[in-house]
Parts: sequence; C-alpha cells; structure tokens
Amino acid sequence: MPSSKNIKIMSVFIALLLFTGCSSNHKTDTNTTVNTPVANKPITPLGESNSTLPKEENNQTTIPPKSVSNTSDTNTTVQELNQTTPASAKYTLHKNITATLFWVGEDESPDNHQITNVESAWDDTWLKHYGGIDTPERTTLFPTFTPKENPFYFALPYSDFDDNGNRREDTFKVIPWAGEKTWMEEESMVKNRWIKIEANGKTAYAQWEDAGPFEYDDIDYVFGTAAPKNRDNNHAGLDLSPAVWIYLGYDTRNMDNQAKMNWQFIDASDVPNGPWMEVVTYRQISWQ
Repeated sequence: MPSSKNIKIMSVFIALLLFTGCSSNHKTDTNTTVNTPVANKPITPLGESNSTLPKEENNQTTIPPKSVSNTSDTNTTVQELNQTTPASAKYTLHKNITATLFWVGEDESPDNHQITNVESAWDDTWLKHYGGIDTPERTTLFPTFTPKENPFYFALPYSDFDDNGNRREDTFKVIPWAGEKTWMEEESMVKNRWIKIEANGKTAYAQWEDAGPFEYDDIDYVFGTAAPKNRDNNHAGLDLSPAVWIYLGYDTRNMDNQAKMNWQFIDASDVPNGPWMEVVTYRQISWQ
C-alpha cells in the first residue's frame, strides 16, 4: 500500500501534467497571424489633405452619422448616382423667361446694342463655319442652304472665358458638369451644351453657341434660381435661333419681346430624336 508521502508526490506530478497541457492549448503559434482589433480612425484618401478629416474635440474624433440602407452599395460612384437621377432633378427649371430672336450673321443695330452676330463668344468666324446667314424671314426650320452646324442654337448670358480669352476662375464652382472630364486649355465647358425649351405646348431642344443677351457673367440666373440680370427687351434671358422660334410656333416677323419660355439644361444622352439632331455642332473654340 503506497505511503502518504508517495501519494503526495504522485498528486504533484499529475497536477504538473494537467497544467502543462492547458498551457499548450493557449499558446500562440509563432507562424500564425493574429488579427488585432484596430480603433476606428479616419483614413485620408490618396490625394487629399488631412483638412478634409472630421475635427477632433476633447481628443475624441467626431464622425458624422451615416444613413444606412440595406439596398445601397457603399461602392456606388457619383457617376452611377447621376445615371439614376432623373434629368428633371439635376438642373434648375427656369420658368417664364422672356426669349428674343437672334441669328448667325445678324447685323448690328439699335435693337441688339450694335452687336453683330457674324462672330460668337467662342468662334471668330461663326458665320463662315455655319455656312451662311441664318435669315429669319422664313417659315421652314432650315434655311435655304444646308447649314454646317446645328440650326437649333441659343445664347445664354454667360461665357466661361473672359474678354482676354482666359477661363474664368469660378467655372469649376458654378458649372454643374465641370467635373465630368478633364478640360483642355482652350475648350469651353458650355459651348455645344443642350437645353430643352417649352412654349405653346411644344418642346424643342437646342445647343449653346453664343453668350447673351447683353450679359456675359450672369451665373446666379444661368446656373441658379435668380431672375435674369438684364433689364433690356423685357428682361430677356434667352436668345433663340429662327429654327427654335419657328418650331415653337412663333412668327419670326414678331419680335415684340413678349415671348415667354421655360428652359432647362439637359444632358446630351437625354436629348430625343428630332430635327435638332440632323446637324449636331461639335466644333470647339475657334479664335483667330
């Protein structure tokens, strides 16, 4: 029969075996990667400065709350969002705006403040590039000749270049589509853009080919919700070509400055087929 001394020795030995086995189960393998939780900390995207990060108050980072949606993909790009945004929601609808008639090759006169339309804000040889004088005394949409550029054109009181040919400093802030692409040094952000015009129960579409009437930097009206800055010709805020004028049901012989329109920017991809698509203008700035 074992003595009490031997029993104590055996008990100590068993306890050591049990302790060693438990320790081996909790030992970390040196070849195993351990994922250590990291505190939530804002990360600066490449190309951005830390000034875009949330401000820290009392050593606590304040992170704006985010709305959570089970159907939203956090990787959705701005471009994808724009594609799902209705065109009517992207741009301001300007209502009840006085429109006036103008045309390529129009001579200077007291009615137009002695401003000739032989050239435009972006094309020193507009008349030549268009192909002839866009005579308004007609009932047909197209002139008697085949125009080289779109006869559905308009002017708004804004140019993205100043009188010295320099791009205005505020263009990237005020033009809604300025971030769509990288612009060349002498590439207009607004020339050839489209609008839709509503009047008399009809809708026409046209391209931006000149600046006016009488103002050239009315950003609050053109890209905002303000009324036109111009006070002449019944506060006119839009110049329209003969083709647009006739399509909307107006007589080109009637220029009493009482024509009222609704207009709105529209992306080229949303412009429907129509006579305004027969000759589309792509020419960019052409200064001599």
